Amino acid sequence: MISFLKVLIRQAGAICMKEQPLLTLSDVAFKNQKDLVTLTDKKVENFIVHQIRTAYPSHDILGEETGRTHFSSDYLWIIDPIDGTTSFFHQQPFYAVSIAVQHQGQTICGAVYVPCMDELFYADKGGGAFLNDEPICVSKTDQLINAVMATGFACLRANLEKNNLPYFNRIVPQLRDIRRYGSAAIDLCYVACGRLDGFWEMNLNVYDIAAGVFIVEQAGGSVCDFKGALNFPEQGIMATPLSLQKKLLENFG
Repeated sequence: MISFLKVLIRQAGAICMKEQPLLTLSDVAFKNQKDLVTLTDKKVENFIVHQIRTAYPSHDILGEETGRTHFSSDYLWIIDPIDGTTSFFHQQPFYAVSIAVQHQGQTICGAVYVPCMDELFYADKGGGAFLNDEPICVSKTDQLINAVMATGFACLRANLEKNNLPYFNRIVPQLRDIRRYGSAAIDLCYVACGRLDGFWEMNLNVYDIAAGVFIVEQAGGSVCDFKGALNFPEQGIMATPLSLQKKLLENFG
């Protein structure tokens, strides 16, 4: 299944690369004033869904744009066709295709492909995590002052009254630096390979994080909600090496 997934996600990424330079305002619709979707999001998801249905016709699928099927299968494919659509539309490189596969509610493989960098992050259950077929692992950083982390503001895009800004103001002064890539899938993969020492965000959906969370865990990292439990993404999400988890959690009390 992982071999099929790796080929599929690269094909989806190739569609993104072809379509991105051609985007115009007429290709965009708005879920709300700040949250946009392009025709390419839908085109890529339709392609992925078609390929999965051809190869695994009995499997269920959950896609950001098309919703969930209900075949009562033990298998569920979770798709974010373009995570980072704002970056995609604005001709920036930090967007990704994200696909995870669950069996009986547990993720068994996942992949995140960043087309502009030609970087394929993936993991298979019990087999570790990889970037372009090279093994990856989380950083060994154990102090916040030595850490570079990332966050996002999906909460502001949704105009939520409770948002990330108080946490941002509390955490950032304790860090070496902060990054903002605009794609939770990329942020999680950067934690998995040690480019980032941590990531946190609010108001995400399962399709934003399913593959990335699995890749972090297979790379030796830890993922939890803002209380240290596993109710993510509903109660917030943070991903770190285990050495930083408790220190970052202290900021969400």
